[in-house]
Parts: sequence; structure tokens; C-alpha cells
Amino acid sequence: MFGIKKFASLVKISHTVFAMPFAFIGYFLAQRQEEAFRWEVLLPVVLCMFFARNAAMSFNRYVDRLFDAANPRTALREIPRGIVQPVHALLFCAINALLFVATTFFINRLCFALSPVALALVLGYSYTKRFTAWCHFILGLGLSVAPVGAYVAVSGAFAVPPLLLSALVLLWSGGFDVIYALPDEEFDRQQRLHSVPAALGRKVALRLSAAVHLACCAIILWLGFYAMNNAFYWTGAFLFAGCLVYQHKILSVRDISRVNIAFATVNGVASIIFAVFCILGLILT
Repeated sequence: MFGIKKFASLVKISHTVFAMPFAFIGYFLAQRQEEAFRWEVLLPVVLCMFFARNAAMSFNRYVDRLFDAANPRTALREIPRGIVQPVHALLFCAINALLFVATTFFINRLCFALSPVALALVLGYSYTKRFTAWCHFILGLGLSVAPVGAYVAVSGAFAVPPLLLSALVLLWSGGFDVIYALPDEEFDRQQRLHSVPAALGRKVALRLSAAVHLACCAIILWLGFYAMNNAFYWTGAFLFAGCLVYQHKILSVRDISRVNIAFATVNGVASIIFAVFCILGLILT
């Protein structure tokens, strides 16, 4: 029933690269204030990210299974093809959700108290496309929990820098999810699903995504001057911004054939590069 490969494919393990690097930044941002390095917190943070994302993705695939089956782009996903049964996807979601909550119990009281809120956010996203075109930014809000959650796991409190980091993630991921939705523009309209491309058209969607990513760059500047003003950070920030520019350069109103490159490859590389330079700055300066 629970074949590792089929469930790893169901939840797109490779896409962990979007939020996990920012969780590491949040972790090291908090560690900078600690007297001793707390490696024992790192594993629970990674496990929480892993379990929460598994729960969110498997639930999304379960909730959207009928739409996925009707959409040529997604018809080969695991549930429409019968590789994973819907009830098994739901069970997989429940197990990962319980493991997520259980893991937060061993971190600190604040993380444990907030775990149902985090789960409600990442699971609830799956329904938002049914009633709002701004679903992309609700997804971004879910991903933005990663750096704050990692920071709270170490420090047991909130602070401005991780909140700025979360705002960065929200705008960055919301903007690239608008790009990801471009190929489904007509399908969403036919199925009465909501998205920015379906509501506003491809041209406006691309412009909105670019504007959101410009705002993301403003947050990067704010974060740098507020808390991470060092050469490593600014190098990572420059490369990250370059990736944002590049993904918009390879797309146009007439040609969105490279959406997958813009969505997965460029943004995956961007998050890793940014995290590496941020963490180097936090450790070495």
C-alpha cells in the first residue's frame, strides 16, 4: 500500500527545495542569538517541514483528484492513473499530519500550540482555488510559515527578521505560482476554478507576477539592511534577484513553453543559492 516511490512521486519530494532552504535560514538566524549551537533542534525542524509538506501535498492531490483527471496536463498524476488510491492518499496525509503535531511537541510549547494553525493553513489552501483567484498567495502564506517556524523552534519567540523572511517567501512563491498556473488558464475557466490567469488573462498575470517579485526584492533589501548586512547576504540577494529576472525574461504573452523551467528549475536554484549565502553570512560574520 505505502510504496515509497509512488508516495514520493505523489508529493513531489523534489519541490521541498522551495521552502526547506528558507527554514534553514530561519534556523540559523535564531541560532546566531544562542550561546551554544543547538543541533538537537535541527532534526525536529527538518522533520516538521517534511511531515507538513507531505500532508499538504497528499491532501491537495486528494482534494483535486477529479480536476486532475479531467486536465490533460495533470491526468498522469498518481491518483488519476490509479497508482495511488484516494483513500490511501488521505491516510498518508493523516499520518503525516499527526507526525507533524507530535514532532512539534518535542520542540517547545509555542510550536506545539501553533501546529494546528500551521496545518489548517497548509491543508486549507487546497480548497481556495474554488472561491478566490488569490489562491496563489494563500499557497505563499503556507510556505512562508517555514522560516518563522524554524526560528520559533530555536528561540521560542517571534522577531522582525524571520517575519521579513516570511514576507519574502510569500511574495516570491505567490508570484511564481501565478506563473505555474498559466498553462491552466482555459481549463480553470471551463471548470469554474479561480486563478489569476483565469481571472485577468495571461498578459496581466505576467505583469502581476513581475510586480510581486519586484516587491519581493524590496523585502530582500529591507531584510539585508535590518538584520543581515554582510557581503555574503548581498551576494546571495543579487543572485536570487537575478533568478527572478531570468524567469520573467524566458516567458512572454505569446510563449509560455518554458513555464516548468521558470517554475521549478530557476526557483529551486534561487532558493538554494540564497540560503547558502545567507547561512554563510550568519555563521562567518
